[in-house]
Amino acid sequence: MANFLERSEIIEECYEFMLAYAAQGLPDDQGSQAGGQIREFLSRLAEALRGLPESFAEAVAQAGFEPAEKYDSFTAVLGRDAGDSIAAAELVLAQPSVGSQLVDNLNASIHLRALLTDLFLLGEILRKQSVRVN
Repeated sequence: MANFLERSEIIEECYEFMLAYAAQGLPDDQGSQAGGQIREFLSRLAEALRGLPESFAEAVAQAGFEPAEKYDSFTAVLGRDAGDSIAAAELVLAQPSVGSQLVDNLNASIHLRALLTDLFLLGEILRKQSVRVN
């Protein structure tokens, strides 16, 4: 469970940085401290997303949550949302310039929002269920 929750925290931290970056109104990622960090945060985001569904499935299996098929079904949803979010983050990373408006558009994408909602939902479930199991 720790691996999934750690990945979730990294993703949320990156999203918070991206919100702050978008609010700065920077035309590109050159010449500012935040501009120098945006690619690092986007890379961390993509890395935390890779393996996210597997880390959730592992947490569920270790805790023995039931009914297993309900968790398995949502693992597939998480996988799709994580994959879509990776694709969006990597698209932004592929651009020669990453300005605030581009990051604002990424923040607003339904893909990233769906993933964040998944994380909030699953984090709450895992925390509540682990209390009951222990």
